[in-house]
Amino acid sequence: MRRSIKTPPFSKEARLEAGFLLRRRQEGKRLEMPHSRPIPGIGPRCHERRIVDVNATWRIVYRVDPDAVVVAEVFKKKSQATPQSVIELSRKRLREYDDA
Repeated sequence: MRRSIKTPPFSKEARLEAGFLLRRRQEGKRLEMPHSRPIPGIGPRCHERRIVDVNATWRIVYRVDPDAVVVAEVFKKKSQATPQSVIELSRKRLREYDDA
């Protein structure tokens, strides 16, 4: 079972933005469009965080728990829809996290 997600090749600016906004979420602040949108198809309290970088647009799939922000997947966005494989992998990882 893979318990960690490798950091994608974000630029320094994109890495700082992602960290800043995820920290705000951890502090209980709400993030809305264009920064984040809910993805109820993955599960309750799940969201997709948008990172616009120099050469790519990335997404961070995460869930907001009472005591943590759990990152389920990071991927390069290539189309309007979130790929089904990302949805299934995120569900699986969150199930594994809950079972651990």
